[in-house]
Amino acid sequence: MDAPLALYRRYRPETFAEVIGQEHVTGPLRAALAANRVNHAYLFSGPRGCGKTTSARILARALNCEQAPISDPCGECDSCRDLARGGPGSIDVIEIDAASHGGVDDARDLREKAYFAPVRSRYKVYIIDEAHMVTTQGFNALLKLVEEPPEHLRFIFATTEPDKVIPTIRSRTHHYPFRLIPPKLLGSYLQEICESEGVQVAPTALPLVVRAGAGSARDTLSVMDQLLGGAGPEGVTYDLAAGLLGYTPDSLLDEVIDAFAAHDGGAVFAAVDKVIETGQDPRRFTEDLLRRLRDLLIIAAVPDASATGLIDVAEDQAERLTSQARRYGAHELSRAADLVALGLTEMRGATAPRLLLELVCARVLLPGADHGTEGLAARLDRLERRVAAGVPAPSAPTAPADSEATADRVRKRDIIEEAAVSAVSAVASASDQVDAVRAAAREAGVDAVRSARSAVTKIASRVVPDVRPEPTPEPTPASSAAAEPSKPGFGVADVRRLWPDVIEQVKGLRRMAWIHLSQNSQVVSVADGLITLGFPNAGARDSFLAGKHDEVVRDAASKVLIGNWRIEAIVDGSTVVTPAPGREPEAPVEPPAPEVSVEVAPSQADRLKEAMRAPAEEPEPPVDLDSAASPDDPEFDGPTMSGTELLEQELGAQLVEEFPHQQR
Repeated sequence: MDAPLALYRRYRPETFAEVIGQEHVTGPLRAALAANRVNHAYLFSGPRGCGKTTSARILARALNCEQAPISDPCGECDSCRDLARGGPGSIDVIEIDAASHGGVDDARDLREKAYFAPVRSRYKVYIIDEAHMVTTQGFNALLKLVEEPPEHLRFIFATTEPDKVIPTIRSRTHHYPFRLIPPKLLGSYLQEICESEGVQVAPTALPLVVRAGAGSARDTLSVMDQLLGGAGPEGVTYDLAAGLLGYTPDSLLDEVIDAFAAHDGGAVFAAVDKVIETGQDPRRFTEDLLRRLRDLLIIAAVPDASATGLIDVAEDQAERLTSQARRYGAHELSRAADLVALGLTEMRGATAPRLLLELVCARVLLPGADHGTEGLAARLDRLERRVAAGVPAPSAPTAPADSEATADRVRKRDIIEEAAVSAVSAVASASDQVDAVRAAAREAGVDAVRSARSAVTKIASRVVPDVRPEPTPEPTPASSAAAEPSKPGFGVADVRRLWPDVIEQVKGLRRMAWIHLSQNSQVVSVADGLITLGFPNAGARDSFLAGKHDEVVRDAASKVLIGNWRIEAIVDGSTVVTPAPGREPEAPVEPPAPEVSVEVAPSQADRLKEAMRAPAEEPEPPVDLDSAASPDDPEFDGPTMSGTELLEQELGAQLVEEFPHQQR
């Protein structure tokens, strides 16, 4: 009994409708055939095994079909049967392998025979495979024939490198670029073939076959043919596919990923040793590990990635990947993937791939030793996961008593990291307020440089480390109530962390409310859906409530913090507002204008210190605060209010002393 043909020969398409993944080519070709608008020369290009030669044969069958013009060959006439799967072939359809017949002598021989009329068919069709192997002299010898062929002659060039076809030939053809077949479509096609063959294939084995085929239908069917030939009574299993194709088993990848998540160096290096002992290629293992990290990154960003088809895995494996992704942070996964990708690049041509693999694993395990941005982000991911799990600080490992000092150092390092992140966020947000400070100073008639000096004193006490910090107030019943979260996952620390976003939201709604929040208030406590804001004095609190700014803050907090919140304003002595320092009066200059101390928003310390060292700008003309308000301002209450009254009502300011306007 003769052995059956290979899968890629048994299932070679016979019509354009059976060609998968190339609808952008088969559609226009079928339309041209049906309308009898066929060109005399075609160029099919694309990766290997994607259907170029098969489509050329189908095109030749359709051209010589007795029912032509027709989009698909009928399959019943003599020409169609001769060119069908397993057919004897047609004398009028000549296939030439340009890899062995690409010289100028072969081109001259083709040119001499091309002028003879076809024997049985309508057209004599030349299919020149691997056309990029034709020499320049051979193409030049064919140029005149391809440019002006006889009526009965058609050319079809197939190549994987269209750029090597000389432009004079390429410009006289209709070029159709073929593409790689999508993995989902190729997987469905394999499933249909396995069902028609009556062979059982594990769902987890099909993605490995598709991955080995790399988008080529012929290569994928060849791999599948090999697995079907070696399958036992149970069919094609995952272990069989992974062993024959050389891929790392999922169990070993799960072991390594779990060890990375637990920071268990012993388990990681034991897995590396298992890779070497089982004879696997360290480079292939590193590539599979990088692919697994890529899947985890996608699942971390899109939790339903397996259901939407972003990753092609079985259902049980998707559950394992989802569970593993929860144990990592996005920055930690990104850092691990970058390190593995860099290690994979370094392994190319290396003489000691195991050594490089172990070094890569060591760097992934030690984010604390990485002082760059990626290492800091990875450590912050760990802190956030501990906070989300209700563990504020890392617990000391089980060890002798002398490890208490080590645990204390770890706790102190984590506290410093959290403080550093808060400081970085404060400085970054403060840089956006510099322009607002200068604009507000000019509107009030106050010199921008003097306002900057006032702001430096306030910022230095909060940001610069060599300035004595403010004393911590004693805990009060209100602050002790803040330990109870008002919403699931929101406590006073969470609200304070997101409060800059609330302030930014308020800025877009009402600017006067934004000034109150950024200058005169701070979050005191959070409990039962109530956010309590503390103000330094009764005037600031009453001005805040009189302008109904609490409603604006409530709307902004509901958008940022997701939920229904209530806002309460109280007078809290622990809310410190540093007044801007004044100056000694100098000789009066006419006309006189009132001068008041103005509270400015925080700004970036280094930027403001630089402004202090800069030469003073020319003073702007004085502005009368009593006449500065405009009836067009929505916060303006009426023409009878003076500038001092407006400051007292809206900002809660208190006039300390009034001087005539001074000139330096």
